Amino acid sequence: MSLRLLLPEEGVTDLLLTWPDEPRVYERGTTALDETITPDFLKDYLFTGCAPADEIAVVKAPNPSLNKGAFMTNGRSDAAKLRRLHDSGHTIRLGNLQRVLPYMAHVSKRIQEETGYSNYVHAFLTPPGNQGLRHHWDQQMAVIVQTAGVKRWQLWRPPVEAPIREFNESWRVWRDDYIPTWEAQGPDIEVDLKAGQSLLLPRGWVHNPHVADSDETSVHLTFALRERTPLWLAEKLVAGVIAQGEFRRVIRPGQLGEVELGRQLLDTRDALVQYLARLDVTDVALSVRQAAMTELEYTT
Repeated sequence: MSLRLLLPEEGVTDLLLTWPDEPRVYERGTTALDETITPDFLKDYLFTGCAPADEIAVVKAPNPSLNKGAFMTNGRSDAAKLRRLHDSGHTIRLGNLQRVLPYMAHVSKRIQEETGYSNYVHAFLTPPGNQGLRHHWDQQMAVIVQTAGVKRWQLWRPPVEAPIREFNESWRVWRDDYIPTWEAQGPDIEVDLKAGQSLLLPRGWVHNPHVADSDETSVHLTFALRERTPLWLAEKLVAGVIAQGEFRRVIRPGQLGEVELGRQLLDTRDALVQYLARLDVTDVALSVRQAAMTELEYTT
């Protein structure tokens, strides 16, 4: 089971059976993941210019991510530029390792088979005493796997309920008073995550990760698990209406006026209710289960 590469048995059980809504730290120890995707491997991958530029982000708080031109030459990642940026305190994020490393592709696929959740894997290399991303929250459960150094995670309870896709994303609903308020009150939880430990970070929890240690680089992997929701099921239930001719007819421009549009919406709602009432859920369940096991790009 690939989840056991990220978490001890207790953590796997918690994830599969209870899906915690508060952060938890686990002693992972050393697994085959640690032995394969080592910090030295990631640094070599990055500083030889082999990592694809499209999957790299470079950031140093409090500034936004750098333009890709800062670390590219002739359309490719430039190892010398990346090394200089890292040496000057920038965090380098290697994104979507499941797309570019066969080992991680296999791990990601097995996690999806175990959970029914699509997922992706980012690696973060943060120099001593520095910080990349600042306060924000995410739309999915994350498993943070610390592989080198120590990263301090300041955590605050979710300021919004159940963020999902474009709904309640941090940057869409951001308020200027968020950070001053959080910093004034202090974190609800603070964790110094050490190599060999893993952190379950539920969606919506605000996190402000940084390296307090001035001597050692921090390296961690973030496994983001794209949670399935009733909205996802509703979309699967409705998807089959494309086969019904009445849902493919043209709605003329003149029918989009204020009065006529209301009638069109009512007619469509009634037709959809009738379609759903006739639906054989057993048949749909087979295709939905297949989608859960194979669908890659769905994201909350």
